[in-house]
Amino acid sequence: MSLIECVPNVSEGRRLEVVDAMAAAIRAVRGVRLLDCSSDWSHHRSVFTMVGDAHGLEQAVVALFDRALSHIDMRTHRGAHPRVGAVDVVPFVPLAGSTMDECVALARRVGSVVADRFQVPVYLYEEAATHPSRRSLEDIRRGQFEGLGAKMALAGWTPDFGPCAPHPTAGASVVGARLPLIAYNVNLGSTRLEVATAIAAAIRQSGGGLPGVKAIGVPLRHRGLVQVSINLTNYTKTSLRQVLNAVKAEAAKHGVEVLESEIVGLVPAAALAGTTADELQLARFGPQHVLEHRLAH
Repeated sequence: MSLIECVPNVSEGRRLEVVDAMAAAIRAVRGVRLLDCSSDWSHHRSVFTMVGDAHGLEQAVVALFDRALSHIDMRTHRGAHPRVGAVDVVPFVPLAGSTMDECVALARRVGSVVADRFQVPVYLYEEAATHPSRRSLEDIRRGQFEGLGAKMALAGWTPDFGPCAPHPTAGASVVGARLPLIAYNVNLGSTRLEVATAIAAAIRQSGGGLPGVKAIGVPLRHRGLVQVSINLTNYTKTSLRQVLNAVKAEAAKHGVEVLESEIVGLVPAAALAGTTADELQLARFGPQHVLEHRLAH
């Protein structure tokens, strides 16, 4: 069987009844398994991890859009995480028996379908991108929902599918295909956002830091902390332990302590080889956060 992973990120992390309704919409699709749902109040964001075949995942993403767009109004959304839309990003990831080409084809088909059905502009990214300048998610998100209208009026920012203006309440969506990514956050014992921002700048690849690392500093206002929020795009080049050690080294320069780290969503078992949850200072971590464990149970 050809198995594909889909990890939609939705701009709602506070109204858990809405998150539950979106999860129920996914679970109702035959042949699709919802493996995980993680919500964060400060980020105001939820991450769903589901697996299935191409047909089932297309149906599940459409069902998710239908439920999300009826509950989320981006005009009143405020959170720490960058975003351009209600269903902000929908990546497809090849797993057992599937290929990146299949995921690219699925991303393009799903992007076309949701744009046509919901009148939401869709940008394609990563392996599914049709423009080299739009492969990077952070480039598409730059300006966020609030700057989307002005950005879409610029040359080079016509969406791949859908109207050439933001949806009034749902903004835009970014759909693509990529390799496995680990969402890894490190919480600092500080309220100084400038420290988290400086650490993120020092460790990310684009600033000369670690290969495969993207990072930003964000405030966790509900906890009175700041966080280095990290996307590890290639754990075979840079390990989770290397990321944590780099954050610790930079934090020490500012006299700040690392309190804990966390995985958002699921992590491949291979990314944990040679280390432990204790060494990584992972909070609230167990077998249920490992992709292969969830697939087997």
